[in-house]
Amino acid sequence: QVQLVESGGGLVQAGGSLRISCAASGRTLWSYAMGWFRLAPGKEREFVAAVSWSGNSKDYADSVKGRFTISRDNDKDTAYLQMSSLKPEDTAVYYCAADVKGGKYINSWHHWGQGNQVTVSS
Repeated sequence: QVQLVESGGGLVQAGGSLRISCAASGRTLWSYAMGWFRLAPGKEREFVAAVSWSGNSKDYADSVKGRFTISRDNDKDTAYLQMSSLKPEDTAVYYCAADVKGGKYINSWHHWGQGNQVTVSS
C-alpha cells in the first residue's frame, strides 16, 4: 500500500515561486508514475502534471506549461512540483497521486495524498 504525504504549500505573492513535495511510504515508487492534480474553489479537480517512473517522460496541463516543473527522486521516494510565475488562479489544494500507469484522467490514479493548500495573493 502506497501512502503519499504532501508538504511545502503555503502563501505566496503573484509572480513568486513555490515547491511542493510528495513523499511516499509503504512501498517504493520506483515502478509508479507520479502526478499532481489541484482542486480550486468552485471547480473540479484537474490535472496539473505527471512524470513517468523513470522521470524521462513528463506531461503538463496547458495552463501551467512553461511555469511548473515536475520531477522525482526515486532514491528518496519523493516527487516535486516546482511552481514559478504563480498566478492567483493557481490557488488550490494540490494533490499528489501515484499509479502504475497514470495519465491525465483522475480515474487513472489509485493512490492519493491528503492535499496541500497553495494560495497565491494578487
